[in-house]
Amino acid sequence: MRIATFNILHGRSPVDDEVDVDRFTEAVRTLDADLLGLQEVDRNQPRSRHSDLTAVAAEAMGATDHRFVAALSGTPGATWFAATGEEQPDAAGYGIAFLSRYPVVGWQVVRLPPVPTKVPQLFWGQRRPELVRDEPRVAVAADVDTPTGRLRVVTTHVSFLRWWNSRQVRLLMRSVPAGPDPLVLMGDLNMGPDSVRKLTRMRALATGPTFPAHAPREQLDHILTNDDRLTVVDHRVVALPLSDHRALVVDVE
Repeated sequence: MRIATFNILHGRSPVDDEVDVDRFTEAVRTLDADLLGLQEVDRNQPRSRHSDLTAVAAEAMGATDHRFVAALSGTPGATWFAATGEEQPDAAGYGIAFLSRYPVVGWQVVRLPPVPTKVPQLFWGQRRPELVRDEPRVAVAADVDTPTGRLRVVTTHVSFLRWWNSRQVRLLMRSVPAGPDPLVLMGDLNMGPDSVRKLTRMRALATGPTFPAHAPREQLDHILTNDDRLTVVDHRVVALPLSDHRALVVDVE
């Protein structure tokens, strides 16, 4: 079984700064994942040609079940507000997605609140911090019937604010407690392996630098489990012709 996570930067390529749906389709086919978590996913946005990128990815990989969950609703530069889950099915949104080639028998959405005010943040290469406003974040858990048994898979994208994202991960872990089925947590966690391990006490299924895509120097994207029954056959970081992240992939049995 192949599991992959990929922050897709709404499908945009750093080469031409454009979203090409055919290029995105081919990237998903290249990953050839059975279980796929996507972050920074657009639905019905002008910048991504009003595409439903989750539906595009589902068709490309042959997913039987998939779900897009908006963290933000509306359009950047216009109306842009925290999503509630009550939006119309085709409403413009931006968030995360989970896709599976196996049946999903249950879903759970966990909303992760942002920092309520602007806060100072020092970015790479800057000498002085700047005031930034965080975005709402979200996670989606799927109970998947795989050929070898039930698996609970959680996909998320937490804050880039290092002191706040740890609180979001703790909240997420409390909201999706471990049960009898193996748990897999994956996504863009915006922190390195040591921090992730201390916060979750979960085992990494795949390792390797994923950001920035052109010359990765840190691992922000993770695939983790709490169960020793999942055995790693192979894992790798995959460079694709879109996004500022590389995809993280693991084959397990």
